[in-house]
Amino acid sequence: MTELLSNYAAGRWQTGTGAGTPLFDPVLGNELVRVDSTGLDLAEAFTFARQQGGAALRALTYRERAALLGAIVKVLQAHRDAYYEIATANAGTVKNDSAVDIDGAIFTLGQYAKWGDVLGDVRALRDGDAVRLGKEPVFQSQHLSVPTQGVALCINAFNFPSWGLWEKAAPALLSGVPVIAKPATATAWLTQRMVKDVVEAGVLPAGALSVIAGSSAGLMDQLQPFDVVSFTGSAETAGVIRAHPAVAQRSVRANIEADSLNSALLLPGEAPGSEAFNLLVREVVREMTVKSGQKCTAIRRILVPAEVYDAAAEAIAAKLAGISVGNPRNDGVRMGALVSRAQLAAVREGLAALQAQATVLHDGRDRPLLDADPAVAACIGPVLLGARDADAAQAVHDVEVFGPVATLLPYRDSAHAVALAHRGQGSLVTSLYGGDEAALAQTALAVAASHGRVHVVTPDVAQTHTGHGNVMPMSQHGGPGRAGGGAELGGLRALAFYHQRTAVQASPGVLAALGL
Repeated sequence: MTELLSNYAAGRWQTGTGAGTPLFDPVLGNELVRVDSTGLDLAEAFTFARQQGGAALRALTYRERAALLGAIVKVLQAHRDAYYEIATANAGTVKNDSAVDIDGAIFTLGQYAKWGDVLGDVRALRDGDAVRLGKEPVFQSQHLSVPTQGVALCINAFNFPSWGLWEKAAPALLSGVPVIAKPATATAWLTQRMVKDVVEAGVLPAGALSVIAGSSAGLMDQLQPFDVVSFTGSAETAGVIRAHPAVAQRSVRANIEADSLNSALLLPGEAPGSEAFNLLVREVVREMTVKSGQKCTAIRRILVPAEVYDAAAEAIAAKLAGISVGNPRNDGVRMGALVSRAQLAAVREGLAALQAQATVLHDGRDRPLLDADPAVAACIGPVLLGARDADAAQAVHDVEVFGPVATLLPYRDSAHAVALAHRGQGSLVTSLYGGDEAALAQTALAVAASHGRVHVVTPDVAQTHTGHGNVMPMSQHGGPGRAGGGAELGGLRALAFYHQRTAVQASPGVLAALGL
């Protein structure tokens, strides 16, 4: 029988009392390890994190907590090769895709270590200047932010077991808030291993970081008024979280990242073969195939002027035809597997729903796999769909297929393009391609209200832009509406979620003594 991974809770490693849920290699089909949280004393785990971990973190200054993040970076770098091996085995990703998750996480931690050091040796943050409350400046109001005296429950999705952990944990720990991580079961191995390495290195106070690698049952029940929950996953689960008494009645602060039908938009006037046209094609293919399209920020809808629809379909299909799919251990493979056979079934089901209103422009499903058995491996080639009537094809604006699938849609004019972008009902990101800076700026403002991020690509940034789907810690990650209405990262803006803003009304002398 395979190893049963331990959970780290209440300051000690604990195995569940059940048989465990097996985790599989999505390419080879063999069982890797098992996870289980049956029988854990969750109340003890949350109390220990609040009282021990929280108190220890809040006793430190922001600069001291930033140094802890820097120490975590060194631990993760020392074990980096092992993380790549786990990602290949448990997530079926090629090396470049594993890097997005693993190296992206380490980079994010390093950034917050640098930003936190600049905050200095204080334990509360000034929020603006003091303002007088009367005619004379003898009684004033000073806004400040202090760490919430609770725990951060971080529930993550299967596609980013490394980055998903640390992009939430970094600002939480820097804020002085202990973290209980709940990774998605299917890929929990990498998260658990990273926490294990950090715990064994002894770089964090006891209770500052915990991991529950089994079922999420009962976790939300433990949340108290000063706790927070940060969730990434399906809109269906997000609805359960929002309706839970912890959020609905105890006012636990919740950050949600859910479904997102992101778009890429080629501005009017860009002819086939133009640099902007080629940049769109390149980015679409990259976003469809990186991590096999299993990214919340991946391009799902491609908006192009009607007159270049056929040329765009041909150009994108031609590049997709060169994508090799199969076992990520084979150097000739460009795109690995979906995370599981269950996810493969979900992608096939979603494709069937979209094909009821769209035609197939490129079909990679029938191409042979490299070093992989199609009866076992959770692999699927990229599929490009198209709908000449973008308004009538309602399904492509409603159904997100979480895999290597995107739909090409033509628009009549700029107003129509913007309207189609908004049809996503709230998205994490849209990207714009063109050469007219004024038109790009105008379009960026026009689509901003329904997007958390607008990524503008012009020929002069062709080699330097960070990518439509890459989430950089400097920029906000989140989006309104169906994207969840949440916001993460964005530099030090991320700390606001883990702080309580308070106004202190007092004399100038008392305010000065706050030490801000």
